[in-house]
Amino acid sequence: MKKTILSGVPNSLPSMVKALRIQEKVKQVGFEWENKEQVWEKVEEEIAEMKVEIEANNQEKTEQEFGDVLFSMINYARFKGIDPETALERINLKFKTRFEYIEANADRDLNDMSLEEMDKLWNEAKGKIPNP
Repeated sequence: MKKTILSGVPNSLPSMVKALRIQEKVKQVGFEWENKEQVWEKVEEEIAEMKVEIEANNQEKTEQEFGDVLFSMINYARFKGIDPETALERINLKFKTRFEYIEANADRDLNDMSLEEMDKLWNEAKGKIPNP
């Protein structure tokens, strides 16, 4: 059996890392966008396709298109020199920190608060807690 370009990408990798490795591998043989603007156009195209499936209420195709959006965003991150795993982890930490601020500063159980009340605390957190 002939070895393929992508055979060196382990199936066991987390999906985000695997997408990045796949893109790096195919780049080595010239299967690559010329510039980041083309990649961003692809991101926008994939978002538009996902919206069509959302409006059609087609869960399976929406999930496929969502995957295309993520794959395209990872490709854009690569073009911009952004590690998508690091970027997502920073956002996870930022979200967690802000949500914990809501919990710590709520005057009652969160289940008894409206979204607007929680959002007010969220906005306070944005002003008081620096980005990680």
